[in-house]
Amino acid sequence: MRFFALLLLLASGLNPLPAQDRTTVRLWQGRAPEARGDSDADIPSLALYPVKGRPAAAVVICPGGGYQVLASHEGEDYALFLNASGIAGFVLKYRLGSNGYRYPAMLQDAARAMRYVRSHAAALGVDPQRIGIMGSSAGGHLASTLLTHWDRGDPASSDSIEKVSSRPDFGILCYPVISMGEIGHSGSRRNLLGENPPPDLVRLLSNELHVSPQTPPCFLWHTFMDNVVPVENTLEFAAALRRNGVPFDLHVYQDGGHGMGLTDKSPFANVHPWARDLVFWLKARGLSPR
Repeated sequence: MRFFALLLLLASGLNPLPAQDRTTVRLWQGRAPEARGDSDADIPSLALYPVKGRPAAAVVICPGGGYQVLASHEGEDYALFLNASGIAGFVLKYRLGSNGYRYPAMLQDAARAMRYVRSHAAALGVDPQRIGIMGSSAGGHLASTLLTHWDRGDPASSDSIEKVSSRPDFGILCYPVISMGEIGHSGSRRNLLGENPPPDLVRLLSNELHVSPQTPPCFLWHTFMDNVVPVENTLEFAAALRRNGVPFDLHVYQDGGHGMGLTDKSPFANVHPWARDLVFWLKARGLSPR
């Protein structure tokens, strides 16, 4: 699927940045909070996909994978696609339940990624007031968790990055897991919260229950035929946004399954229409110059 993202990038008249400009950085110089070891699985990081021209909008990208793996087609593909619209992408490698991690490690990683990009905005060539978060499936749950559980930073911290707000300026949720309840995804819940989590923890991480007027504007999409993560996850989050007066774009497509990424899984595989709809939304919000 990276092929389609590259086609979009080239069609935009932009050249992909050289590989040396796509560096990966550790989110913490020492051990991450509650790290279990020092292997690659214990080190959250960001892959950087900057764009030329300053200051650019930016998106922290959370790949899906049920909090068990990280789906590559929901990471780099999205970064290249956003680059084609003049937006910087930052692909997050967050800690996983399959490696023994549970909440709040994943949220700590997402919050740190947002703080990192915002605190390094000048060096990264991005606008610190136009940084969003994007996620697919379980990555959508992580993104929606930060959208509803952000904080303004810790002014007393000795770490300059931790002083910065973790609030995204906008959200992009692709066939997201939102709830940890009955309509959610059991595998994501188990990997995030463990077996038989207490009801108060299930409620805390059911993000449709925590939308407020301070939740950032969102673009959401899902498919009616998704038999892995029910469309009700997206519908209930959208309803909560509406009740709280938060602007959103909602797209529910009849056909298609789960985990599509950019590609329409049809006999004539092509870029799915959600990508076009997202570009329209980004331009309408002044986030994309192209």
